[in-house]
Amino acid sequence: MRRIHVVALGCQMSVADGGELARPLIERGLRPVASLGEADVLVLNTCTVRQHAEDKAVSMIGRLKTWKDDDPERVLIVAGCAAERLGGLLLSRFPHIDLVVGAKSLDDYPRLVEEALAHRFDHPGETREGFHGEAAPNTPFGWASPVVAQVTIMRGCNYSCAYCIVPQVRGRESYRAPGTILADVGAKAAVGAREIVLLGQTVNSWHGRDEAGRAWRFADLLRAVAAVPGVLRVRFESPHPHFVDDELIEALATTPGLCGHLHLPLQSGSDRLLKRMRRNYTAASFLEKVARLKAALPSIEVSTDIIVGLPSETGDDFARTLEAVESLRPAWAYTFKYSPREGTQAAGWPDDVPVDVKEERLARLNALCDAYNDEAMRARIGKTVSVLDETGGYGRTKDGFRVKWDAPGEPGRELLIRVTGSSKRTLLGEYER
Repeated sequence: MRRIHVVALGCQMSVADGGELARPLIERGLRPVASLGEADVLVLNTCTVRQHAEDKAVSMIGRLKTWKDDDPERVLIVAGCAAERLGGLLLSRFPHIDLVVGAKSLDDYPRLVEEALAHRFDHPGETREGFHGEAAPNTPFGWASPVVAQVTIMRGCNYSCAYCIVPQVRGRESYRAPGTILADVGAKAAVGAREIVLLGQTVNSWHGRDEAGRAWRFADLLRAVAAVPGVLRVRFESPHPHFVDDELIEALATTPGLCGHLHLPLQSGSDRLLKRMRRNYTAASFLEKVARLKAALPSIEVSTDIIVGLPSETGDDFARTLEAVESLRPAWAYTFKYSPREGTQAAGWPDDVPVDVKEERLARLNALCDAYNDEAMRARIGKTVSVLDETGGYGRTKDGFRVKWDAPGEPGRELLIRVTGSSKRTLLGEYER
C-alpha cells in the first residue's frame, strides 16, 4: 500500500488545506504516515505571507531532491500560496517536482492530482486491494491532534492591506454554503472531533444562504456549528476587526460551546499608519469594539498581531502603538518586524525605517506584550481550569491557554486541571478529575 506524508508551512489555513490536499489520495487508498522517509507521496503546502516563509519552502523543495533521487517513483506535490506566486518558476528550477498547485486552484485539485498520478501508479486498483471497497481510515485532524478539526469556511480576501500578499495568491473571497460546512463538521464530529476551528482569511466576513434561501451571517453559523452533536468547542481564525459587530458579540457571550478567546489583529496603534495600511478602522474604534466585547463577556481573552517598522513609521507612530497595547492588554501577541513583500503596495514604498530602529522597537513591544502574558499566566496559578485534552497530557483552556499536566491523558476528554506554574507560555498543572 502506498503512503502519504503532508508538510504544511505557515498558518492554520495552510494546515487545514494540507488535510484537504491529502484527502483525495487517502480516499484512493494511500495510507498517511508520520515521517518523510516512509512516504511514497509528499504533499508540501507552502506559505508566502513573509519572505522568510517563502524562502523556507524553496529551501525545503531543493533538499527534497535527495528524497526523490532515493526512489524516482516517489511523488512530490507542491501546493499553496508560494506555489501560486512562483508557479512555473518552481517547475523550471526544481524538475523533481511532479505537480504544482497554486492556492487559487485548490478546488480543482482532485482532478489535477488524478491526472498527474494516473501514469505513476494504479491507485484506484491499490484502493480496492488495500481497503476491499471500504472507506479510507480516519486520520488526525490537521495532522496534529486527533480531536481538533479545522474546517475551512471561505477562501480568499476582499481586502488589500498594503503589506499583505494574501489577496494576490488566494484571490477574492468565496464562501462555502452553510449546509456543506455543517455536513463537514458533522462528519468530523462523528469520527472523534471535539473541537472545531473555523478558518478563513477574514473568517467573520463569511455569509451565505441555505437551501431554503434563508440568509446566514457568521454568528448564525457559529451557533449552528456549536449545536452539532459531539462538538464541545468552537473556535475561529482569523477575524477582521471591521466585522466584529453586535451579532458576533452576542453569539460569543450567549453560545455555550464558543471559546472565550478572540484573536483580533491590531497591526498598529497609529491611525495614520492604519490608514496607510488600508485597515479600515482606527485605534479608537478597535478598542471600542474590544470594550463592548468584554462588557458582554468579561472572561474573554483577546490576543493580537502587531507590525513595527512599516515604511514612514515615526517615533510618535510607535508611541501610539504602545499606548494601544497598554489599553488592550493582550493575553499574548504575535509581533513582526516589517519586511517588504514583492507584489504588495508597500513594497513600492521606501523602506526607510533603519533595521536597528525596527529591532529596538520590536524589543520594546515584545517586552510590553510579554509582561501582559506573564500577568495573565500568573493570575491562573492556584486556580482550577477546564482543559480539552488534545494529544494526551496536553491541551488548551476555552480561553486559549496551552496547558500541560502530570498524568497520562485521553484525547477528547474535558478535564479539570489545577494550575501550579507556567513555562514558556504554557501553564503547568496537576490533574484533578
